[in-house]
Amino acid sequence: MSIEEAETIETTETTVAPDRREPLTRERVLATAVELADRGGAEALSMRKLGQELAVDPMALYRHVRNKDDLLDGVLAVVVGQMEPAPAGLAWKPALRELAMNARRVMLRHPWARGVLEERGTAGQAMVGQVERVLAILLGAGFDLELAHHALHVLDSRIFGFSPALFDESRRPAPPPEMTAELAAAMATRYPNVAQLAMAASHEGVLGACDDDVEFAFGLDLVLDGLERARPA
Repeated sequence: MSIEEAETIETTETTVAPDRREPLTRERVLATAVELADRGGAEALSMRKLGQELAVDPMALYRHVRNKDDLLDGVLAVVVGQMEPAPAGLAWKPALRELAMNARRVMLRHPWARGVLEERGTAGQAMVGQVERVLAILLGAGFDLELAHHALHVLDSRIFGFSPALFDESRRPAPPPEMTAELAAAMATRYPNVAQLAMAASHEGVLGACDDDVEFAFGLDLVLDGLERARPA
């Protein structure tokens, strides 16, 4: 073998293959963060864990998300951005119902997002866009601006796919069984109707206690029926 041939073989064997990894962008960072939260909940959204997931130094993430708040706002925008508008041509009432149920299907895929939305609020561009859709339906149906404003308050978080949490006790640790029995006995004596409801009702909603599909749809339909009566003829 000649020296030239040996050098050619050595060069071929030691040449590093080009880096084919997907470049790091804000969109990729946020999409990966959503996947991470889907597996581990909102508490999994740390720069360290996200860096491990993307196989990069966590400091590299700061070129795409400014801080933890920006990360939370970003993943929330990704989730709300998956909420589809109602199909064109629907009357206002089925359109609002379809919009809310579309949002609910997204929230059920990302149940951790409810807590983030409640914490961060609805000031982000994606959240304002969802409110804009609701207002467009209401104003297009003849609601005046004042009544549309009232309607938004009554619809509340339902336009984002979940109900206000009256019975949500998910943040409280469950008491031991013996204490639960004592509390139930005491409640039955002092608050018999509440005790009866607690024994009869389901409190295992995916998006918070009592926030199951039946309760969500029941409340949504009541609100829409009430708005129909309030709408100018």
